[in-house]
Formats: sequence, C-alpha cells, structure tokens
Amino acid sequence: MMPDNAHDIKTAYQKICAEISAPPEAKLEATPEAKLEATSEAKPITLLAVSKQVAAAQVRVLLECGHRHFGENRVQEAVQKWTPLKADYPAIELHLIGALQSNKVKEAAALFDVIETLDRPRLAAALARLRDSGVALPRLFVQVNTGNEAQKAGVALNEAGAFIEQCRHDYGLTIEGLMCLPPYDTPPAPHFMQLATLAQAHNIAHLSMGMSGDYGIAIACGADIIRIGTALFGSR
Repeated sequence: MMPDNAHDIKTAYQKICAEISAPPEAKLEATPEAKLEATSEAKPITLLAVSKQVAAAQVRVLLECGHRHFGENRVQEAVQKWTPLKADYPAIELHLIGALQSNKVKEAAALFDVIETLDRPRLAAALARLRDSGVALPRLFVQVNTGNEAQKAGVALNEAGAFIEQCRHDYGLTIEGLMCLPPYDTPPAPHFMQLATLAQAHNIAHLSMGMSGDYGIAIACGADIIRIGTALFGSR
C-alpha cells in the first residue's frame, strides 16, 4: 500500500531531477551568491535520496519511480529496512552517510555499497583487516570536517590530505570520493570549493556534498553526488 504522501514524494522527486539535469549555467544563475564559473564539462549528478527515519513504504515510492541510490545514517536501521528492499530491488546502491563505529565495519560492509564516512586511522585499519580476511569492501569516501567543528565527525581539513595518503599507502585502501557537511550558519560555497580543491590535489573523482537547502550551490562547485532528504520526504 502506498503512503498518503506518495504524490508529494513523486512530485518533489520529479522537480529535483529536472533541476539537477539543467545546464551548469542555469544552476549558477539560480545561485548567484556562489559567484562561481561553471566547469566546461558538466559531470553526471547522482541524487542520493536520504532515507534515514523514513518508512519503507515511502522509500518504495521512489523505487517504483525507478530511483536506485539511497543514503542511510545508521547501520542497524539500514539493516532492518534495506535487507528486504534489496531483495526486491537488487540494483539498489546504498550509501552509509552517518558515522561508522569500528566494531560495525563487517555489518556495514555486508549491506552498503559505499561508505562515505571514513575519517580516522582506526576505522581505516578495521577496513583493511576486513579486506585482508577476504571480504570485498564497499567503495570508500573520506569525510572531511571542513568547518573543523568539534561536534561533527570527519577528519580536519588541514589533516585530510595526509589522511588520504595514509589510507592509500599504509592501509592499501582505494579512496574514490570525498564528503563534507558544512556548518549550518556559514555560506556553504567556500567549504564546497575547499573540498573540490582537495579532491583535485589528490586525484579523487567523486564529491558528495550539498543537501536539500544548498544542492544547487554544491553542483556549481563540482559535486557529483547530492544528498537530499527533507526536500524529498518532508520533515521527519
């Protein structure tokens, strides 16, 4: 049975898909405060539907629309919700976008296709040990705390470059992307640009940045993964 707000979810989804498929120039015109120039070659944008605390019935609305990329914050909630959904829709790509405890690595690797929150040597070591035991790892992104906020996860911006190389050389991990969550009370564009600069310096392909309120700016700054929850599913 479809939920009461199924029409609202579909409408929001279609609207966001139309916006992210617009030319880069249109995105910049819509966000003049970014004051950025569009890149000459636009990257395909992945809409990551953030489904934390969203009922499976609401998630199925997007699945029935053909959407297959989702993000969850907590391993245990994701296991309960997505184990049956992945059985019904095997092409789903599931990203972990919340903090990961080292003792949950094996459980996370069994369910998630991408872990976006690698942020400390202890976690890198746990992932390396799991790989060495014969388990195939998800794709890995490093989370960067661009605002150096004490209450947030993520490696500090001034330590991120060294950590990326430590993951590669000391632990033999492949780092495919970077993720950030800028401070709520500051303009996001400088944070997005810092992450883009870091990715370029370390030859990293993917940038996960931008949420419901600032994804247009994030795309203008080079994001190819945007994490949208409230604008799709409403407040939780």
